[in-house]
Amino acid sequence: MTIRGKKYKQAAEPIDSRKFYSWEGAVKLLKDAPKRNFDETVELSFHLGIDGRQADQALRGTVMLPHGTGKTVRIVVITQGELVKEAQDAGADEVGGADLVEKIQKGWLSFDMVVASPDMMGQVGKLGRILGPRGLMPNPKTGTVTRDVGRAVSEAKAGRIEFRADAKSGNNAQAPIGKLSFSEQSIIENAKAFTEAIMRAKPAAAKGHYIRKLVLSSTMGPGVRIDPALVS
Repeated sequence: MTIRGKKYKQAAEPIDSRKFYSWEGAVKLLKDAPKRNFDETVELSFHLGIDGRQADQALRGTVMLPHGTGKTVRIVVITQGELVKEAQDAGADEVGGADLVEKIQKGWLSFDMVVASPDMMGQVGKLGRILGPRGLMPNPKTGTVTRDVGRAVSEAKAGRIEFRADAKSGNNAQAPIGKLSFSEQSIIENAKAFTEAIMRAKPAAAKGHYIRKLVLSSTMGPGVRIDPALVS
């Protein structure tokens, strides 16, 4: 049985679990909750009418959040030649080739994202068992395998996030969309941008109702159900 703290219970008290809320109503409930001693992350979660474990219903994509995530993203770029300087100039936290691959193989994992140029994928393939389970393996579909490494780094630093259906259920997707300290309007605009990206990424093979449930929550708070009619 999960034991909830006093602040969680206070935050949950005004939320009607049987009710759907507007974006504005949901954000207000999160921001009116008792304050924690850190800036909580705001997350938007979707329950979708797909089976992402089936190849023709796989869900994966990226979206540029207009107000960023509020988080400092640590990015490594695996590349060589003139692209090294391009990645460095764009703000990559670590840039290298085979030497960087070896460093990661030895257990270094102090990063949140990996970008690689196509010519280095032979080397990057060695990291599949390390990066794959952590959702960090570069992929052309998410723009992390590219010769335009500078742009990939710049966009990620500015608020581009990746999303996918989780491997276990195949029909849930979630992502951080900001911090509780953001203005209500910034949180709402980020939430709508993510929702629109989920809609655009709908697999062609998906049948029936697509967005079945969406919930807005903060790190330590309860979830608030958003009215699906707002996005259907």
